Amino acid sequence: MSVNALTSIADFEKSAHEKLPDFAWSYYSRTSDAGQTYLDNTEAFRRYRLIPRNLRDVSIRDTSVTVLGSNLAIPVAIAPTALHRFAHPDAELATAKGAAAMKTGMVLGSWSNHSLEEVAEATPRGIHWFYMPFYKDRNHMKRLLDRAERAGYSAIFLTIDQPINLFSTGGSAPRSFPFPLRFPNVFDEEPPHAIGTAEYRQCLRDAVKEPATWEDVEWVRENTRLPVVLKGILSADDAKMAVERGVNGIYVSNHGGRELDGVPATIDVLPDIVRAVDGKAEVYLDGGVRTGTDVLKALALGARCVFIGRPALWGLACNGEEGVQQVLQILTYELSLAMARTGCSKISDIQPSLVVHQSYYGIPPVKVLPKSRY
Repeated sequence: MSVNALTSIADFEKSAHEKLPDFAWSYYSRTSDAGQTYLDNTEAFRRYRLIPRNLRDVSIRDTSVTVLGSNLAIPVAIAPTALHRFAHPDAELATAKGAAAMKTGMVLGSWSNHSLEEVAEATPRGIHWFYMPFYKDRNHMKRLLDRAERAGYSAIFLTIDQPINLFSTGGSAPRSFPFPLRFPNVFDEEPPHAIGTAEYRQCLRDAVKEPATWEDVEWVRENTRLPVVLKGILSADDAKMAVERGVNGIYVSNHGGRELDGVPATIDVLPDIVRAVDGKAEVYLDGGVRTGTDVLKALALGARCVFIGRPALWGLACNGEEGVQQVLQILTYELSLAMARTGCSKISDIQPSLVVHQSYYGIPPVKVLPKSRY
């Protein structure tokens, strides 16, 4: 299918599966156990019904939003994901350029094939945030925090839902690669061992702190001037504890169903977490966002913006930088259309009264068979 004929995120998913080598598709598509959480992330959005308001002037719609002090043209940003090199030779450089073209933000993952400095230099007008795990060597963490600040990154995202890092066990990525890879944001100096070998995984185990604790979050908060966001929160109690420690952003995520199967869909826990935060931090969401109406529902339930992971990789696989931009354009168009049809001319018009759970009307759950993974 011609890339110009791809008009939905589902189209990009199917096309990416056709283009990606098996090892890459397998890595990007991996879920934990049976994949219940992965499927529920997308199906959960269908359980919320829109209640439009009519007879409003929606001839002009403004989709811009402020996130962590940066002005985004759309409330959709790029989530941290690893190994973009599997999808395209330009890897994270292309993803960052696609995001910058749409004037939105990108969280650069630590498992990037390009250094955080290289990505910032490639997109000087981009909105850059840096995502990092916790390391045993706090001097190493301090160097990474300082590098991010010097390179112009404007926030630090911390992963908190990986008490055991699957990269270090060999359970998350292929053990050999058909092209050279490096991880310049993980080590000060690359280990002498080949990526994917037992020796390399041991280097990771020696470097990454497992598990991290609230003390580690507090240490990061005290050792950077940048805003700090915790990614992987599903508990209202954890959200409250994060706010008490001065965290600036709460990122509701279940890691795309890759970590622990059987946890709730992110959209289902979002309202409780928003209430727990009580306006003391910004709240974001990822997981299952595939349409503009999904974005609208998440914003109505209290998210400041949403993040997309796999859809951005599908765009990257299909058409590089332009493919990432096309995926964001589709979501922007669909969101703008949904805003018009629900009586919203700007993001602040999107209020909780816009959505209700299907159970409110006694609508029985729709039985949806698991989708083919192509």
